[in-house]
Amino acid sequence: MASRPKRMASICRKLRESTTNLDTMNDIGGCRAIMPDIKSVRLLLASMRDKFPHEIRSREFNYIDEPKPDGYRSHHVVLQYRPRTAETEDFEGRRIELQVRTTLQHSWATAVEAVGLFRRQDLKHGNGEQDWLRLFQLMSAEFAQVEQCPIHVGVPEHDDRVRELRDINSRIGATSVLEDIPNLTLHSKNVAQSARNFRHLLVEYSADRNVAIQPFRTLMLGARKLEDIEKKIALRGVDSTAVLVEVDKVERLVEIYPNYFGDVSLFARILKSICSGKAAVEYKASRTGW
Repeated sequence: MASRPKRMASICRKLRESTTNLDTMNDIGGCRAIMPDIKSVRLLLASMRDKFPHEIRSREFNYIDEPKPDGYRSHHVVLQYRPRTAETEDFEGRRIELQVRTTLQHSWATAVEAVGLFRRQDLKHGNGEQDWLRLFQLMSAEFAQVEQCPIHVGVPEHDDRVRELRDINSRIGATSVLEDIPNLTLHSKNVAQSARNFRHLLVEYSADRNVAIQPFRTLMLGARKLEDIEKKIALRGVDSTAVLVEVDKVERLVEIYPNYFGDVSLFARILKSICSGKAAVEYKASRTGW
């Protein structure tokens, strides 16, 4: 389990780029479940509709069966919180967005963010080199095929996708870049030892690809530091990204937030396999992961 406040930059971007108001934003509070495979996703969603203490709003955003044009896939459910104790009555009716996705879908989203951070491009929102944006669109379709999910209209058939992926990889060296990201992302290897007694950690990714990790004993202390950094980013144009996280086991920080540490191994491995002539395979939960 892990948690973090929604980044102020994300809130401001949504307010600028949509007609949403702050008091009607569905995902200012949210949670995400990463399931091993598509069958697990379907079972979780079905169980929620059967017995769930919170109200599911009428509209769901099924980006698995109706993927976005850029390849993003995940199932979003907007909930209204229903308190079960007197201590939580103040939160009644608050909107929470639940995202449910597979491990493959999560590896895709992680790779988009990690490459975007590494190359200082906002690939997540469609801004950046067209070759990278196209590569992620095609890879999403490959993942959708092995998970037996719909593929976005307009994406070429499998053989044409593979040929194009090979061409793009040859042109931009995508597999080499993905393999280099964790090696060129600098962070303390002994963070678990230095922050053993802390649950709240501020992770800052700077333009020189250095990841600084600062522990805090309380959430509020970390929140004040995060506020200072976000002001510098917004007002002074400081080129960095920061997030305040809470983890139950600090040893798993890199595993839970792989995008900040360049951990794109699963996505890179599958892309390399496809470009070498092998088929992508669905992730299966096991001791080895395959």
